[in-house]
Amino acid sequence: MQPLPIIYINLEKDALRRTRMVEQSKTLGLSVQRLDAVYWADLDEKTQTQHHSPALNQRQYFKPLGNGEKGCYASHVLAWQQLLASDAPALVVLEDDVRLLPNFPSVLQAIANLPPQGWDMVKLYGRAQEKIAQRAPLADTGVQLITYRRVPSFAAAYVISRAGAQKLLASRVPFGRPVDVDMRFWFENGVRTFGVFPSVVALDDTSAESSIWQGGRDRLTLIQRLRKLKMKLQLAWGNARAQPPQLPLH
Repeated sequence: MQPLPIIYINLEKDALRRTRMVEQSKTLGLSVQRLDAVYWADLDEKTQTQHHSPALNQRQYFKPLGNGEKGCYASHVLAWQQLLASDAPALVVLEDDVRLLPNFPSVLQAIANLPPQGWDMVKLYGRAQEKIAQRAPLADTGVQLITYRRVPSFAAAYVISRAGAQKLLASRVPFGRPVDVDMRFWFENGVRTFGVFPSVVALDDTSAESSIWQGGRDRLTLIQRLRKLKMKLQLAWGNARAQPPQLPLH
């Protein structure tokens, strides 16, 4: 029996990604549940307003969010709400373009065994060379549980606790930044964010065809570049002032 429920976020049109998620989970002996991803244009205006704030976007981010970014964030919100509607202590959230590595199940078991009051989020995917503040072996999984000097982006794979979901829903709905960027600003809402190193998922080759950035990225204006620089400075300052959480080991 697997230690935690697992969901993957998937648009109805992305059948290949859906097939790959199901096949690889079966190979690892895991059960996964599909979460129907939000297609932003299908939401009515009232629901869109409940989820996204243009005023927050103007204050917090350097450019308007695209519909794909909004739909992606709203999909993660649904995942957090689904956790709180269940009796599970935590939830594994995956985007559908990840490849699960062989030690994925054992790492999930080790995370499930952590003291439940000591963490809010554990990121399962990160950079090849991470900026690590603290590290310790995560049971006998062959990976380390880490805290970050700067929390990386990527919302592709993480475990969220009930306390973490409550904090995110209280502080990030409505939202103004992309979901992966908001996760970097953990010091704003006290979400105790950890990671595993090395990563226990990789990006699948289907990730090269993004469901969000179709048609390429727009070139930033001078004002947007300056606002992006301001956001980076705010992120650096927030991380410099905040103390990373203590590793929640027994």
